[in-house]
Amino acid sequence: MKRILFLTTYASPYRVRFFDELGKTAQVTVLYSRPCADVSHRDAKWFEPGQGGFRSVQLKTTCTLKGKQLCFEVCKWLKKGEYDAIFVGGYSSPTAILAMLYMRLHGIPFTMEVDGGLIRQDGRLKFACKRFLVRLANCWLSTGKETTRYLVHYGAKLEGIREYPFSSFYQADILPEVVPQEEKRRIREALGIPEEKMLLAIGQFIPRKGFDVLLKAAARLDRDVGIYLVGGEATPEYVALREKLGLANVHFVGFKPKTELAEYYKAADAFVLPTREDIWGLVINEAMAYGLPVVTTDRCVAGLELVENGVNGYIVPVGDENALADRLRCLLSSDMSAMGRTSLKKIRNYTLENMAKAHMDYLQEWEK
Repeated sequence: MKRILFLTTYASPYRVRFFDELGKTAQVTVLYSRPCADVSHRDAKWFEPGQGGFRSVQLKTTCTLKGKQLCFEVCKWLKKGEYDAIFVGGYSSPTAILAMLYMRLHGIPFTMEVDGGLIRQDGRLKFACKRFLVRLANCWLSTGKETTRYLVHYGAKLEGIREYPFSSFYQADILPEVVPQEEKRRIREALGIPEEKMLLAIGQFIPRKGFDVLLKAAARLDRDVGIYLVGGEATPEYVALREKLGLANVHFVGFKPKTELAEYYKAADAFVLPTREDIWGLVINEAMAYGLPVVTTDRCVAGLELVENGVNGYIVPVGDENALADRLRCLLSSDMSAMGRTSLKKIRNYTLENMAKAHMDYLQEWEK
C-alpha cells in the first residue's frame, strides 16, 4: 500500500471521513497542528471520532504565534523516502510554513492541497509572501477552476495543478430523488414548522456568514416563508435585528447533530448561504445532495463551482440585501423541484469515494 503523510490543522469531520476513506486503499498518517479543544468557535458535538482507518498524531505545540500553533515536532516526521507522498493542507499556519521550508531545504517533494481560494486585492508585501509560500510546493491539488485560478494567481504552475471533487459525504448520502412535497409537509409538521414555504441557512452567527444580510432581505419577503437558521447560538445583535425588523417568520434553531440536521434539509424548499466569504462552503454540497436549489454570493467558491444561475439556483453580489431578496422571490416562484433535480445531478460526482480515488489516481501520475 502507498504510504501517505498529511499535515493539516485540526480534525474537522469532513477531513476525518476523507482520511478514513483514503485509508481503505493507502497507509495514511495525519499530523494535526491544532488540538480540537483549542477550536473554540466549534460546538464540541461538531467533531467526529472517525473509524480508525488512519493513524492520527497530535503534534506538540512549541509556541503560539498570534493564536496559531507552531510545532517544531513536525520536522521529525518529514523524512526523505519515508512516504510515497506528502500533502500539506494550505500554507497559512506557522507549522505548515515551517514544514514547507524544511522540505524545500532538504529536497523533499510535497504537494500543497487547497480546499478553495478567493483572490484578494493584496498589498505588495502580502502578495509577495503568498506567492513565495505557494511556490514552495512541487505540485498542487485544487478543488476546481476557481481554486486553480487562485493558485495560478499566487504563482503555482498550471501544468502542476490537478483538480479533485471536494466533499464531506458518501455516495449513499446523496438522495436518489427530490423529496416530494407531501413528504416535506409531513417532516415540517413533525419539526413544528408552520410556514407554507421554507428556506434553510446553516452556519455560525459570525459576520462572515452574512446572516444580517439575510435578515434584511427577509424583511422584503412574504411572511408565509419560514427562514430557519441552524448551526449555532444566535448572538444578541442578531436577536435584536430580528425583533427590530419584526421577523416572526425567522427562526434561530441552534446546533443540530447530523441526523436531526438531515430532517431540516429534507423539509426545506431551498438553501441560502449569504456569506461574505467562504473559500469553499461544504454546506452548498450538502444542500445539493438533498436536492435543494441554492442561493449564495459571488464570494463563495462552492457556489461559483456548483451553482448555475437560473438552473439550480442563483449567485448574488456579496452584501446586497436587495439582490438577495429579489433572487429569493424569483426562486420561490420557480419550479424548485426541477432546480433540485439539477442540483442532484451536478453533485453526484462530489463524494468522499471519488475524492479518495482522485488522490490515488494523482499518486499514480506522480510516480510517472
